[in-house]
Amino acid sequence: MSPDDAAPFADQVVLLTAATSGIGLAAAQQFAAGGARAVFINGRNAQAGERAAARVRALAGPAAEAPEVRFLPGDLTDPAAAEAVCRAALQAHGRIDVFVHACGAEVSPRPFVEIDPAHYRALIDGHFASLLHCMRVVAPAMVARNAGSIVVIASDAGKLATPGESIIGAMKAASVMFVRTLALELGRHRVRVNCVTPSLVLDTQAHDRVMASDFSRKIFEKATRRARLGLPAPADVARMAVFLAGPQAAYVTGQAVSVNGGISAA
Repeated sequence: MSPDDAAPFADQVVLLTAATSGIGLAAAQQFAAGGARAVFINGRNAQAGERAAARVRALAGPAAEAPEVRFLPGDLTDPAAAEAVCRAALQAHGRIDVFVHACGAEVSPRPFVEIDPAHYRALIDGHFASLLHCMRVVAPAMVARNAGSIVVIASDAGKLATPGESIIGAMKAASVMFVRTLALELGRHRVRVNCVTPSLVLDTQAHDRVMASDFSRKIFEKATRRARLGLPAPADVARMAVFLAGPQAAYVTGQAVSVNGGISAA
């Protein structure tokens, strides 16, 4: 077994947004187990954040080898808060080696004509603008060091039109194209940028919201039947994000990889 296999993130600093539950938390645990020097997790709820940090520490291995694990509170739809979170992680060790963006907006799918225009901004900010806010700090820091890996958790809704996800899909499509373009711009600085696009993921708040609505439940129950491999859990999606961030994906950039159990071949 090579050192990269045993501890692929040895001495690396990792920042994950929206990582107090679901895919973000599962990825944080996997980075910690992979030897990361520091794992910073972000979220809006302080109690949930500290519980999540404790879970990451518990799975990180012996105390002598355990990484620094810190919760950085902040609502990333606020540009100032997003900058503060990213700068706090950057200043702690002078660099961010891996950045994972897993933000979204807490809404249920519904037809566009039923969406209150007052909610447009929350969808745009949660699903896309929050990524831009973070990149204003993370991308220049990685360019300055000529090293880094960025992974964005988007959605298959950004690849395939899905009833009830008009704005969500538009913002996830924007995220996918942003990732692809940023990968071209940052490649000469040895910075890789990739995207993971799940569909429905078990044991997540998003899954619960979808299934709580008659409208979206009917759509996604039909989609679920096409998942011949079964629906993935957060850890399954997180494994792809961690792979894309790590040394085994050293020549992978600008990609948007679906992890959906076979719902589609997007």
